[in-house]
Amino acid sequence: MKTNEKGNPSALLPLLAFLLIFIGSGLATGDFNKVPIVVAVAITAGIALSMNRKTPFMEKVDIFTKGAGNPNIILMAIIFLLAGAFSGTAKGMGAVDSTVNLALSFVPHNLLMVGLFIIACFISLSMGTSTGTVVALAPIGVALAAETDISVALAMAAVIGGAMFGDNLSFISDTTIAAVRTQGTKMTDKFRVNFLIVLPAAIATAIILGFLTAGQESAVASQDYSLLKVVPYLGVLAAALLGMNVILVLSGGVLLAGLIGIADGSYTLVSFLQMIAEGMAGMQTLAIIAILIGGVVEIIRYNGGIEFLLHLVTSKINSRRGAEFGIASLVSLTNVSTANNTISIIIAGPLAKNIADQYDIDPRKSASILDVFACFVQGMIPYGGQMLAASGLAAISPVSIMSYSIYPLLIGISGIIAILINFPKLKERERVTNSKVEEYTPRS
Repeated sequence: MKTNEKGNPSALLPLLAFLLIFIGSGLATGDFNKVPIVVAVAITAGIALSMNRKTPFMEKVDIFTKGAGNPNIILMAIIFLLAGAFSGTAKGMGAVDSTVNLALSFVPHNLLMVGLFIIACFISLSMGTSTGTVVALAPIGVALAAETDISVALAMAAVIGGAMFGDNLSFISDTTIAAVRTQGTKMTDKFRVNFLIVLPAAIATAIILGFLTAGQESAVASQDYSLLKVVPYLGVLAAALLGMNVILVLSGGVLLAGLIGIADGSYTLVSFLQMIAEGMAGMQTLAIIAILIGGVVEIIRYNGGIEFLLHLVTSKINSRRGAEFGIASLVSLTNVSTANNTISIIIAGPLAKNIADQYDIDPRKSASILDVFACFVQGMIPYGGQMLAASGLAAISPVSIMSYSIYPLLIGISGIIAILINFPKLKERERVTNSKVEEYTPRS
């Protein structure tokens, strides 16, 4: 049901309803997690199916299920579940603790915050979860701040910054998976482009943290660690960098964590299988949300909402650079509204793909823009999950952390500069690799 080439603005009512439910409940209760996001999405799906009465209900259900069952959406859900299984099994056999303690043993006592930031970068890159990294490292940051004159808010900001680094780049991060799948590119290709964009921000953050905490020292207590327990993270990271299929990477990581855990007594075969189930269970909600949103977006597309958004976003765009800023604005505004960088990418991704195709933007660049600006916003907003987790563990206000949010701010600046100067410059011959993933691109 496409009314005209400018689309149908009323088709966007389900999306508006979702934002009103999510933001309204957060403002009313003071807790943006009070109403489960899966419930908000389910209500949105109901609203979408109730619209356009000219189309028979079962036909709308068919359209919804085709969108929900898009190969790209289903593959994304499978990867989410495997990422949860790996994260759970690795953590259960002690990989997180060993990785943290190993990294702390190498931190110079006069570069505590720099070291904390770098440790957070490595752990989030390995674990693929920014919130998990914050939960693991925030208590250490609090302890380090207590032994020095370093602000607890600064320590929490260092942890959050490193956590967002890995969330933006990790091969098993749900945000990275969503960005790659919605844009139809390869994980390794997106990583190379994205890494070049954010590397200056990471280096600048380390330098600034070193300057802000110069002269502060503390004796970091030596903790036991096992190099063997770090192997699952290193194995997954190495396999992903070598270009192995992400499903094989995650499956291999789960198996490796299980074998090591059983060998050292951390697991029995039964407890290992139980941990796989627990890890997957932790990602089930996200998988369901992705499926439901896929159906809602397809209904919106059928009713002309996507065409309207495309016209709205592109009406003032007359260049590739303008289109890239359009994608950045789209995902940023969505993230401000949802306070979830993964969900914002899932929502904005299909529209970003249409814009990228129309203005000949390389999928690696559009995926990087989506991920960079979603993580930029997520690391800055005081009601984001990472900020709330850190402030809760440190017993401080999330607003106090915002003033030290150096890395999230710098990746936003880096993203803007990358668009302005067309960095990195991608050669045409390199773009042949994108044809290998055409079968997974979202329908337009």
